[in-house]
Amino acid sequence: MNIIIIGSGVAGLAAAIRLRAAGHTVTVFEANDYPGGKLSQFESEGFRFDAGPSLFTLPEKVDALFEAAGRNPRDYFNCHRLPVTCHYQWADGTCLDAHANRQLLLDEIEKTLGTGRSEMEAYLRQSEQTYESVGRIFLEKSLHKASTWLSRPVAAALTRLHRYGLTQSLDGFNRKKLRHPKLVQLFNRYATYNGSDPYRAPGILHSIPHLEHNLGAYLPVGGMHAITTALHALAVDLGVAFHFGEKVEEIRTQNGKVTGVRTAKSARTADIVVSNMDVWHTYRQLLPDHSAPEKTLAQERSSSAVIFYWGIGRQFPDLDVHNIFFANDYRAEFDALFRTKTFHPDPTIYINITSKQETTDAPPGMENWFVMVNAPANVGQYTDEAIRQIRTRILTKLSRMLGTDIEPLIRCEQVLDPRTIESRTSSYQGSLYGTSSNNTMAAFLRHRNDSTRLRGLYFCGGSVHPGGGIPLALNSGEIVAHLIGQLKN
Repeated sequence: MNIIIIGSGVAGLAAAIRLRAAGHTVTVFEANDYPGGKLSQFESEGFRFDAGPSLFTLPEKVDALFEAAGRNPRDYFNCHRLPVTCHYQWADGTCLDAHANRQLLLDEIEKTLGTGRSEMEAYLRQSEQTYESVGRIFLEKSLHKASTWLSRPVAAALTRLHRYGLTQSLDGFNRKKLRHPKLVQLFNRYATYNGSDPYRAPGILHSIPHLEHNLGAYLPVGGMHAITTALHALAVDLGVAFHFGEKVEEIRTQNGKVTGVRTAKSARTADIVVSNMDVWHTYRQLLPDHSAPEKTLAQERSSSAVIFYWGIGRQFPDLDVHNIFFANDYRAEFDALFRTKTFHPDPTIYINITSKQETTDAPPGMENWFVMVNAPANVGQYTDEAIRQIRTRILTKLSRMLGTDIEPLIRCEQVLDPRTIESRTSSYQGSLYGTSSNNTMAAFLRHRNDSTRLRGLYFCGGSVHPGGGIPLALNSGEIVAHLIGQLKN
């Protein structure tokens, strides 16, 4: 079949690779002049920065794309497991390094927090069991096909749903399983991995830490952007055609079926159209004359982010690749994010420093800081002055917690906020993960990967099932390829 893909984010690249490997003719149209969507990079004054996602788990998901195409992943892409998944710091001076080695992690938690090893071991075991028994169902299969629910593993998992925390919040689940408030806060933060509120998101999200603490966090050789580079290179080698700087302006239809797309330059016919564009903009911009699933589009948006890319003129030996500086009042921070859609005065701060491993990412003796705070989706509250205030709060907090005046160390700076996230990536309201998971049924309410309204229209990427983040985006590309593979030519 002749297939057009709108957008070259990682989900679009994954779908393109799998569909081309299956023998289809695949053409990708991308509005930007580069591939990768949010997974991009830039350089400034000798510093290299990954502009988007910074955490990488499940590298086998990337390898699987090369294997599906009959290629050796190591010819395109390599990564290494990080010895410390994250460095955590609290305002009272407590610091904790989450070691990849299980025994070192348990030793660190016991030494730093004085908590029992057994409850931590039990929590990580349950995280693994939940992911393997029910997490894979939600993340790797279409939830909108009867065949998913009629399989024996799914039937078995459904009988045990009460064990997985689906009917309580992640915070409630964590407070029941973990006694120390700092551990509860640490594991509550995994709700942010899909842009949600741990005090409202379901407890089943306790399966997310399994990916990081049991399976490991990784850093690609060459930084996160190496994922984009490798997938694009593979797609080109397979014969996928790319049209960069050519924005799709309309999905064309006739008699309830897609017939192709119209760009600013030409009209192209297709048997299948796959949108890797945010599903909200897909309907509003590319299908304005067609009815849209309004209840789905009206769901609460995920959080967004304000990111400062700072070239720092010295090194901080106590910091690692991933670092978290927690807010004192975590609940108040999430109330601000989701209830009042304002910015909390004491935000949790995340710093990613790839130069800790990729030494050429910064000049000698310096570091590349990707400094991010969670932010509410953009509903018109962001101004340049608001971003300056956020910057001041971040610098004040980091200077206090690190015992060093940070601002004089900044050698270069760029900023990304919800306004520019939306304009650059067509993410509605700048939300990073489409809709939030702030209710029990969120997994079932995400937009499906195929259209019930237009034959031949499919969806992949972070705004549809199964959600945002690199592994889930890759899953969505695989689900779409599988659904299209079930069609009869």
